[in-house]
Amino acid sequence: MRDVKLLDIFAHPIAQKYLNRSGLAHAIAVAYHAFHLANEYNVDPDIAAKAGLLHDMGHFTWYRNGKWDYDLYKQNDIHPIKGAERAHKLLIRLGENPIKAKTISLAILFHTDSFLPSNDIIRTPLQQVVKWADEKDEEEGGKHHYRKIDFQRAKESIMKLDTLIDEEQRKRLSS
Repeated sequence: MRDVKLLDIFAHPIAQKYLNRSGLAHAIAVAYHAFHLANEYNVDPDIAAKAGLLHDMGHFTWYRNGKWDYDLYKQNDIHPIKGAERAHKLLIRLGENPIKAKTISLAILFHTDSFLPSNDIIRTPLQQVVKWADEKDEEEGGKHHYRKIDFQRAKESIMKLDTLIDEEQRKRLSS
């Protein structure tokens, strides 16, 4: 039994604010990729999907002269740090198990190398799954953050993923 469902996260105003800022369609796609990769690599699909959904909630919008500046973003962004903090606070508020909340937050922290001075970090299997899930949905120049999805379709996708996670957890418990 899960303490917090993806729909609980999705419905929260703080999640709505930051998921919409960083790209809701991208967040949902990464959550699905994380779910499937988690099953492939024997990682908890619930925490993988949650980390996938929330992985970019730390994004700041980097603009220069009213236009998105991808180079400015690449130079100065620390969104994994801010995102890990925001996700942890949100998950705890929603009643997530504190150990799971911390694990999810650390997966968000290490989902990219963009803010690290070197690329030599050793990730846990969950952290690697979330990194791969994000990379599966990336588009050149950050365009994946600007894909649109209708709110109702997004909600239905989240509910479907919740059902898939519940089914997977039942299978794991019965085996």
